[in-house]
Amino acid sequence: MSVINTSSLLENKNLSIFEITENFICIRFLDQNKERFELEFNLEKGTSFNTFLIISYNDFFIIHPPEKEYSKLINEVISNFHDEFKFNKINIITGHVNPKIIETIKLISVQFSNLTLTCSNPGFKLISELWNQKNPNLKTFIERELPVINIVKKELYLELENISLKLIPVPTARWPGGLIIYEENQEILLSEKIFSAHLASEEWSETNRMSTEINRKHFYDCLMAPMSNQIVSIAEKISELDIKTIAPLHGPAIEYSLKSFLNDYIRWGENLSTNNSKIVLIYASAYGNTASIGDALAKGVNRTSVEVESINCEFTSNDELIKSIQNADGYLIGSPTLGGHAPTPIVSALGTLLSEGNRDKPVGIFGSFGWSGEAIDLLETKLKDGGFTFSFDPIRIKFSPNKPKIKELEEIGTHFGRKILKKAKQKIRKSDTGMISSKTDPTLQALGRVLGSLCVLTASKGKDENNVKGAMLASWVSQASFSPPGLSISVAKDRSVESLLQKGDSFALNILSEKDFREPLKRFTKPFSPGEDRFEGLDIELTPNDQVIIPESLAWLDASVKERMECGDHWVIYAEVLHGNILKSDSLTAVHHRKSGANY
Repeated sequence: MSVINTSSLLENKNLSIFEITENFICIRFLDQNKERFELEFNLEKGTSFNTFLIISYNDFFIIHPPEKEYSKLINEVISNFHDEFKFNKINIITGHVNPKIIETIKLISVQFSNLTLTCSNPGFKLISELWNQKNPNLKTFIERELPVINIVKKELYLELENISLKLIPVPTARWPGGLIIYEENQEILLSEKIFSAHLASEEWSETNRMSTEINRKHFYDCLMAPMSNQIVSIAEKISELDIKTIAPLHGPAIEYSLKSFLNDYIRWGENLSTNNSKIVLIYASAYGNTASIGDALAKGVNRTSVEVESINCEFTSNDELIKSIQNADGYLIGSPTLGGHAPTPIVSALGTLLSEGNRDKPVGIFGSFGWSGEAIDLLETKLKDGGFTFSFDPIRIKFSPNKPKIKELEEIGTHFGRKILKKAKQKIRKSDTGMISSKTDPTLQALGRVLGSLCVLTASKGKDENNVKGAMLASWVSQASFSPPGLSISVAKDRSVESLLQKGDSFALNILSEKDFREPLKRFTKPFSPGEDRFEGLDIELTPNDQVIIPESLAWLDASVKERMECGDHWVIYAEVLHGNILKSDSLTAVHHRKSGANY
């Protein structure tokens, strides 16, 4: 892989250009923005958008055009190549379809009128709906005639000059227009959203598997997990191809241990497809805002080990919807408001839920809107009149959620999942025929004798309106190293603060005193409502890294997360201690005594 050095475009620091082979090029648009609010950007490592260009005879192919923020750059790129190759026609191949990509395609069509689009059948439906629909998130609106569109209904081969492309539709609930592309000569897979990671990487490929694994797993957990069955099927299909390189839509290419990586993707999905409780998440999303709300709720539910099945009702048959509703232990349904109404597919799905849904199972509704929220009102009224019980107040968000709202949505999802689990456990207890209780299991009793310091972990991330805080009571804490000074903490997967403890994040460990632990114990063991301020009314101070020190602490440590390891229903976090202080030298550390290793 070589970087093209002759182009003046390389003077732009937000752009990297890689020559895959002659006349086959990757343009990587770099975004160093660390304060994006979307769920999957929580690692705050920026991102990149990979677009691919092919020059073949008199045609110029653009595969995976970027979003609107890069439209000026992509037009500059096209102009540079046009000056050199004098092509007559532009062919755009796209699977990922959203309003921002539509705007980019429109801007290209303004500059180059001889343009053809190639997409899947669901992609065609999305493009047709969005092409002249005004997006309230965008200040400008370009009205253009719909270009000529080639529809890929099954696998399609394109034989170009020294390049052989296989176009493979891969529809999913989140991205129904999904279209991956396999170049047979170079054995490279352009995998679109699948296998992506949000990293602003200037290198063509990752240095090794471990260097990006946590980023790819985070992306998977945020967006792929609710449709794990579909993703497993796609990964199994891809594994049959001879692949040397996977180049996703976001992040560096993958060239090392590809078979192992594909196996991991399949394993992650299969681990979610268990006999655990399940909820069905039904939605439609015109501009992606309602889908973002659903993503956050789903991530929160998944933390509790409850499985989420995501269904985009615009692209799901009624028979599939009925089956999912009948097999679910709870329901989430979300809708945008378009022109004062809910989209027709949501109205139809609502009718199916009313006729097939179990009134004894909890339901939650959500939606986004631009000027009004009639669709959410419709969902609320119909389900309430239909005898359903709401697990939480209807979620109404104007346009898109910010970072604190995303975290609150995750917490709502976790609360929803816990209610499902609580109901499932009640059924198990009723059917228990006298098995030995964990309270009398000698192994668990012995495990409970392992002691830990009683602490309050606090974490703060982001600035101003993007600031998010969290806290939890922690007793599974231990010093882990001398040089550098380090400690390990075990954090349950369903803890809200877990999302603030990614590699590179900072936190404070407030070690409690045996004399003064009761007040913080009472505060931080009581359940918090989603979005509730954990520190309201406290006279707090801050560490050098702006982490929260709570009153009554015996001592505090300011630490940075270096490693994370998944261990059953917990994450074990190793952190390097950077700062610390003793606040009460005349007191001893509070210790947590347990009778059983089956619970806290």
